[in-house]
Amino acid sequence: MRSPCGNGLPPGGGGVSPTGSTQPWYEQRMARTVNGLDEVRALAGQDLGESPWRTITQEQVNRFADVTDDHQFIHVDPDRAKDGPFGRTIAHGFLTLSLSVSMLDEVVRFEGISMLINYGLNKVRFPAPVPVGEQLRVKAALGEVEEVKGGVQVVVELTYEVQGQERPACVAELVLRLLG
Repeated sequence: MRSPCGNGLPPGGGGVSPTGSTQPWYEQRMARTVNGLDEVRALAGQDLGESPWRTITQEQVNRFADVTDDHQFIHVDPDRAKDGPFGRTIAHGFLTLSLSVSMLDEVVRFEGISMLINYGLNKVRFPAPVPVGEQLRVKAALGEVEEVKGGVQVVVELTYEVQGQERPACVAELVLRLLG
């Protein structure tokens, strides 16, 4: 039997979903569905919600290091990182940022459009680290919505939180184009 959230976990929970969430399916939030460009326009300036918590693993960090060729010890060497500035390994800032699409998909689903284009970023900051083994989630708000040929361009304000950490790990403005 599969969970109603479609996360591949049995209804009893346990394990990790394909999105990295360790919460049982019955505790996971369903993504908000936004149907069509008119609903997108109506949401300007509103909070969209937050993703479930997901654990950042050393394996993820190591794979990201391999892909980006960034093997700095604070990311990939747990023994050496113990004596470093963070006391353990931390995720790359760009690993956190690269989770934007999948984590935003856990917050909101845009339907009734022909295409969604990741158009870029306006502003990105990494105020605090994401220690390996900690829980991360993203909170999203829809900022400005601007008319463009064939659809709208939106700015989604993303705030990445580490469970139990006061300062956000990342704040970013993601620019998307949604075409009708």
